[in-house]
Amino acid sequence: MKKETNLSAGISEPGKVDEFMSKLKHPLSGVAEYLRNCILSTDKKIGEGIYWNAPAFYYTGKMKPFDPKDYKRYIVGFNLFKKDCIRLIFLRGAGVTDKSGLLEGDYKDGRRLALFYSLDDAKAKEKDLKKIIKQLLKEIDN
Repeated sequence: MKKETNLSAGISEPGKVDEFMSKLKHPLSGVAEYLRNCILSTDKKIGEGIYWNAPAFYYTGKMKPFDPKDYKRYIVGFNLFKKDCIRLIFLRGAGVTDKSGLLEGDYKDGRRLALFYSLDDAKAKEKDLKKIIKQLLKEIDN
């Protein structure tokens, strides 16, 4: 069995994310910080860490044992490779009912993306983002 990570164990690492964010050289770093705060403020059981070279957010409450490769705690992670937007990746996004159109893509592995192009764009989409996060939290098998 693969070694458990802090993500799969539900242990939050805000210090690592603070350090990452303080060094982030991205044209939309302010948008990334806004989205980080938005995600964390959705529920106090959301933790954070650095996975896949960017901030990732996950459920920190008690859960039944599971294979860490299933990412059952995982809620959403940043993808910062594009410079014109901040992409949020929802690995389990296909299971969400999103009438707002915030989630994009139809990837076979179940991923969906949400793209944010400015602070105004992030603020306009905040309510829908939080709704999706709450829906993912409800689906967690604890």
